[in-house]
Amino acid sequence: MPSLNPTHEQLAAFVDTMPADTPILMLNLLRFAAAARYPSDSPHGACSGREAYARYSQTALTKVQGVGGEVQVMARAHVALIAPADEQWDEMLLVRYPSKAAFLGMLADPEYQAATVHRSAALADSRLVGCTPR
Repeated sequence: MPSLNPTHEQLAAFVDTMPADTPILMLNLLRFAAAARYPSDSPHGACSGREAYARYSQTALTKVQGVGGEVQVMARAHVALIAPADEQWDEMLLVRYPSKAAFLGMLADPEYQAATVHRSAALADSRLVGCTPR
């Protein structure tokens, strides 16, 4: 079952578990759909999953930077060495935010929320793991 967007329970667990007032790192594992899957009533034209993710990224990067965050690593994934056989990823992103509040503030931004239609259309599967630097 693909995981594209957090459930209310997952978001609540993130809020409860991640420490406050410390930088956080968000590990993103991304598998792109061959063709973007927009809702049938969407005004967005046909494109690949990668192209739809690029549409999302135009807004997302501005919003990440707007809350004081930055993309620390963006890499193409080639092979999962230790993982279930069917678990393969196309890209990995590691994004640093100054705090949990900064990340949650970005999620609440109406422009960011509007851009997530592109992310949802772009991805066949994803993982988003909250981490703290040691």
